[in-house]
Amino acid sequence: MATFTFQNIQAWQMAHEFTKLVYQITKSFPEEERFGLTSQFRRAAVSIGANIAEGYKKLSKADKLRFLNISEGSMSECMNYIILAKDLEYINDLQYEQLCSTIGSAGRLLTAYCNGIINNNALK
Repeated sequence: MATFTFQNIQAWQMAHEFTKLVYQITKSFPEEERFGLTSQFRRAAVSIGANIAEGYKKLSKADKLRFLNISEGSMSECMNYIILAKDLEYINDLQYEQLCSTIGSAGRLLTAYCNGIINNNALK
């Protein structure tokens, strides 16, 4: 029987795909953004999956949800960076749509995961 880990959580899987996409796309950002937008965008993207993983191991419902809420905040931060990158013409329309679609899917899956935790009375 396979062991269930954070890697089995669909929200984490989609967040991971989003992070890989962010790294791929930000490679082409201007060099002067290396320590600015590129770094901030990557850190926020990494934070989404990292907090899902950390929350997975928390024993109480409140602790789990606190980490998942941090992930949601990081998603909002990333959405801001997506819009800014588009406005600065660092990304094209296709990249914008890819990023929005992927983070949107991750957000829907994360919301469903949170609702599952909220509605599961077995978790304290």
